[in-house]
Amino acid sequence: MTSQQEQDVHQQGVTGLTREGALCAAEAALDKKAQNIILLDVSQLTTCADYFLICSGHSPTQVKAIVFNIEQALKERGTRPLHIEGQSEARWVLMDYDELIIHVFHENAREFYDLERLWKDAPCTTFEDPTEAAPDFSIP
Repeated sequence: MTSQQEQDVHQQGVTGLTREGALCAAEAALDKKAQNIILLDVSQLTTCADYFLICSGHSPTQVKAIVFNIEQALKERGTRPLHIEGQSEARWVLMDYDELIIHVFHENAREFYDLERLWKDAPCTTFEDPTEAAPDFSIP
């Protein structure tokens, strides 16, 4: 491997995911109605990853569906996870894509572990389902 290739791997990580890949994962989570989706840029705070994507589901079935959809969406981009943990219990599933770590929680587990508090200094992007607009209570 040349020094330029080594530098490219260091900048893009093993799986080559960038912010666009993280946004693709967030969109895949939204497709399965994941709640409270946030993307944390932890690149200046840790060397373990550049981004953490955190989202939650109401049930183990929904958590598994979110995980499956994210995995499929990133696979279509040519990226596979290095490791996935927690799928059988579906309370906290961790998907390791090297520079992107995805945490899919059951909502109760998310409250308990509160990763957002631990990484509160990281720049944060939030995502909302555009189909869940606030109801219009105006009088015609």
